[in-house]
Amino acid sequence: MRGLPGDVWIIFATTLVNRVGTMVLPFLVLYLAQGLGYSARRAGFAISVYGVGGLVGAPIGGRLSDRLGPLRVMQFSLVLSGAILFVVPLVRSLPVVFSLILLWAIMTEAVRPASLAAITSATPGAQRKAAIALDRLAINLGMSVGPAVGGFLATVSFTLLFIVDGVTSIASAFLLTVLLSKRPLPIEVERVAGAVPGKVVRRNRQMLIFLLAMFLIGIVFFQMDAALPLYLVRELGFRPSFFGLLFVVNTVLIIFLEVPLNLATSRWPHRHVLVLGALLLASGFGALAFATAAQTIVLTLVVWTFGEMILLPASAAYVADLAPTDRRGDYIGAYYVAFGLALATGPWMGTLFMERFGALRLWVAVFGAGVSSACLMAIVADRKPTVVAPGSRGE
Repeated sequence: MRGLPGDVWIIFATTLVNRVGTMVLPFLVLYLAQGLGYSARRAGFAISVYGVGGLVGAPIGGRLSDRLGPLRVMQFSLVLSGAILFVVPLVRSLPVVFSLILLWAIMTEAVRPASLAAITSATPGAQRKAAIALDRLAINLGMSVGPAVGGFLATVSFTLLFIVDGVTSIASAFLLTVLLSKRPLPIEVERVAGAVPGKVVRRNRQMLIFLLAMFLIGIVFFQMDAALPLYLVRELGFRPSFFGLLFVVNTVLIIFLEVPLNLATSRWPHRHVLVLGALLLASGFGALAFATAAQTIVLTLVVWTFGEMILLPASAAYVADLAPTDRRGDYIGAYYVAFGLALATGPWMGTLFMERFGALRLWVAVFGAGVSSACLMAIVADRKPTVVAPGSRGE
């Protein structure tokens, strides 16, 4: 990891500070229901509002990264998201609260494509998977602290959640500014793009097929948010604590294994890594059709966690390699939109399918969706990107 550019470590530190303070979103519904006294239905709608903001914020953040620079977008978005959080506890009107949540989501989710664009722009192709895995390590380390601390703060005051989350957002922007002022001049790296330099996302058939593949595998991946807990608790009779334990295992595996795993596969062709990751995710969730004991369920978790650790850094690195230099942020924004759509529809589709056709058919269908995604990735990732000089443009 010593060979990674300094910008990658700067973003790692910024992400870690920001994620350590992530505690409003996990307790947002509880705040609206208990803190403000709104109904569960209205409180739950806040998450949908946040999801819509994420779908808007990702492409905006990506496009602004191409025009203003990803690091500037990160600074601006982090400061504004923190400032909005200070205002939310002062408001009681639900429409105003929802409006602030929407703006907060746009600012917060704009950081994601900007940070990924900064990482991939600072690293050559062979280092991108490891650099992205390092960023995911910062996210998982922070998320293992933030919600836990937030649980204690919520017992004292919900307002403290907003204050701490807002302070850490602004603190991460300040840290980013300070570290950037002390860095050496960034090193120019080789720029890699798709077959046609400068092509916009909607005209790049290779990218569109890949986005469809990511949407399909995203539907598989996000079954962990709805269908999986229902299946374990309602169908198999496990306690909710068992489902929580699975997330502990998932997080521990990611923290200790994802970076070295991606270092080991850093020079593998995109096609091999993407297909392997998608098939592992498909197999892990599909095997739930036959897993009824605790040991076998944990085994399926290990399988799809390895798929997650392989696929997510590799898919982001592939998009960065496929994107024209002058549109990298735009492509990464589209990548996050595909995943956002999967998050918005996948859990609902999975629970509806399980209600109508049963859990066995759900996991078989999920396996089929994952295999279909792997096939699409095998088709598009087999095409080798071409090297394009910095500054090349096209339609």
